[in-house]
Amino acid sequence: MQIIEVKDEQAGGKVGFEIFKEALADNAQVFGLATGSTPITIYKELTASDLDFSDKISINLDEYQGLAGTHEQSYRHFMEEHLFNQKPFKESYVPDGLAEDSKAQTAHYDALIAEHPLDLQLLGLGQNGHIGFNEPGTPFDAQTRLVDLTPSTIAANARFFASEDEVPRKAFSMGIGSIMKSKKILLVAYGENKAQAVADMIEGPVTTDVPASVLQNHDDVIVIIDEKAASKIKNRNLITTIA
Repeated sequence: MQIIEVKDEQAGGKVGFEIFKEALADNAQVFGLATGSTPITIYKELTASDLDFSDKISINLDEYQGLAGTHEQSYRHFMEEHLFNQKPFKESYVPDGLAEDSKAQTAHYDALIAEHPLDLQLLGLGQNGHIGFNEPGTPFDAQTRLVDLTPSTIAANARFFASEDEVPRKAFSMGIGSIMKSKKILLVAYGENKAQAVADMIEGPVTTDVPASVLQNHDDVIVIIDEKAASKIKNRNLITTIA
């Protein structure tokens, strides 16, 4: 696990951009993408660049159940606003939040991932250590499924809605088993509120209580964190600092 400490989110976006650029140079074909505020600076760097994804495939981690792709808080809409409209992919897959048959939808998504193995997977990190919507207690071999969101995750996402009551209670999420099959994983986390989860992910035991800790078992993981998110890591020798 390579850990890179940067000054702030803008610097992290530049480092993340370079990792995407290197992946393209290495002939990556399939990019696993994430939503939320954390990856926005990476997407800004990508959209401002001359990188071309028009013959590539993207597969998103998750989507709220009950929201159409046109809903302004859906993850499909988020991706279009922050990346796809400026940098279109040949094909872009996001779970269908309005799918009537959830089992058929998750089976379909697993088939997509099997058909298009992930070369680079971008992840954020929840305050409770979740990746995607794989909350604490999720088995490490879990595949795509419909999950119940925890109260802490609902509260954290409420800032994007008019009120916490409007936050969906369920979401479709790529499973940890699928994430771990990615050739390379890039996880990004910023802020003091992520510091404990970062420390547990890097220095704690590998446990389903901290889903992101499973990344210790992956052969190629890069973690980008700012100074505040790095503040609880005890072994500073693990960190490479970029000014």
